[in-house]
Amino acid sequence: MSVLRCGRFDLDLSRPRIMAIINLTADSFTGDGSNGDLARALSRAEEALEQGADILDLGAESTRPGAEPVPQAQEIDRIVRAVDALVSWKVPISIDTLKPGVMKAALAAGADMVNDVNGFRADGAIEAVRESRAALCVMHMAGEPRTMQQNPRYSDVVTEVGCFLWERVQTLKAAGVEAERILLDPGFGFGKSVEHNFSMLKELGSFRIHGLPVLAGLSRKSMLGAVTGRAVEERLPASIAAALIAIQRGAAIVRVHDVAATRDAMLVWQAVS
Repeated sequence: MSVLRCGRFDLDLSRPRIMAIINLTADSFTGDGSNGDLARALSRAEEALEQGADILDLGAESTRPGAEPVPQAQEIDRIVRAVDALVSWKVPISIDTLKPGVMKAALAAGADMVNDVNGFRADGAIEAVRESRAALCVMHMAGEPRTMQQNPRYSDVVTEVGCFLWERVQTLKAAGVEAERILLDPGFGFGKSVEHNFSMLKELGSFRIHGLPVLAGLSRKSMLGAVTGRAVEERLPASIAAALIAIQRGAAIVRVHDVAATRDAMLVWQAVS
């Protein structure tokens, strides 16, 4: 599928796209959260667009391993204020949340995509997004953020994650969500060991279920630190390599912290592809 219906936009996926991470939290694992400082978040968003981002992904609740939930009212306040400020920028705005109430509020404010690490499994999640025109990013997560990295186990991680995504696609379609709105994410680092993550990266193309586009979020993650020995702030080269490998294996969108460096690497890759 070369076009993703994404709220106010029809996003052309005939070439790979960059989704910039805009953290509104206080406890991002990378330390780049704005802690509700709207001016700081908007400055980061402006910088990301200047560097070549195609989509802005706003998150107001950390989903790093061990993270505690944020009260819904606080999450809505931070998300809606940011969407209100960004909606006139003529760029697709994605909202990273697993709460149906936050989804509703963000869509009402003008968000174009809902990026749900819980795969729209919460009560009311599908109902919150079904009647919109927003794109829906369906991610696999084993467990929940506080406990997901406590000894994750699979018989065959690629098959099991693929089956989960297939089931969620069928559920969304049965609820009336058009395939043109669906994007899939195998969920690197969300209830997976280092070996699980690299098995999924190697077989990333297998997650293009029914030809639906795949999003890969590998930027600065612990799987990269595990093989390089680098701390979070030192994982830029590994993040670029992971993004390019994901694109080579079929990712339509890569979700990153380092937009400029990722864009430059993608341009070189595209020049010889």
